[in-house]
Amino acid sequence: MPETRLPGGFVNAVVRAGDTVRRRPGPRAAFVHELLALFERRGWPGAPRFRGFDERGREILGFVPGHVAWEEHQPDGVTSDRSLARVAELVREFHDLTAGTPLAGAEEVVCHNDLSPKNTVYRDEHGAGLRPVAIIDWDLAAPGRRIHDVAHVCWQYAGLGPGAADAPRRVRLICDAYGLADRRGVVAAVLWWQDRCRRGIEAEAAAGAPHAVRLRAAGVVEQVRAAHDWVAAHRADLERALR
Repeated sequence: MPETRLPGGFVNAVVRAGDTVRRRPGPRAAFVHELLALFERRGWPGAPRFRGFDERGREILGFVPGHVAWEEHQPDGVTSDRSLARVAELVREFHDLTAGTPLAGAEEVVCHNDLSPKNTVYRDEHGAGLRPVAIIDWDLAAPGRRIHDVAHVCWQYAGLGPGAADAPRRVRLICDAYGLADRRGVVAAVLWWQDRCRRGIEAEAAAGAPHAVRLRAAGVVEQVRAAHDWVAAHRADLERALR
């Protein structure tokens, strides 16, 4: 069956073969497969289906058709208020599905831990423009707190960093759509994510990890540092919007 390389893949080469996606299993593959199986049992359509392994030992996942927002400039539907609200709703849905399950363990829920437009599939299903329909790349999923994923959504989907437009209102919109009750730690969690991301890339690049070396060469460390500094400088305005 012919294979087509899919965009992205800083860490893992991903190809499409027919209506499936093939990729090398990550270090937490068993956990991720259990999580995807849970979503399938519950009938949640917001994640790919795990279909086993091929003859080369690669994961077989169901292909989710639609637009994945890899490029810097995106159609208006990707960045619209309705898309922001819908992605927050999707996150709330899978959080609620995992709350109280063995996969969440002693934590509140299972977190995705890498939520961004680049890991989101968008479709125009009703002629109203692109809207998020599914989340992909669950390799970093792990037990955690709801606020951690919500903060990641605020950072990545609201574009918190230099040039961010209307950021306080958009962060408030995300938290409202999710239904987050206690928002006092959201901005602190955004700063924590940004610092953790920068330090992680630097440490892995220093150790010679190829994907981290590529990210550092692409200027990602500087971009994340600038985003962190921007959020720190605008922290009071962002926190005021969440009261």
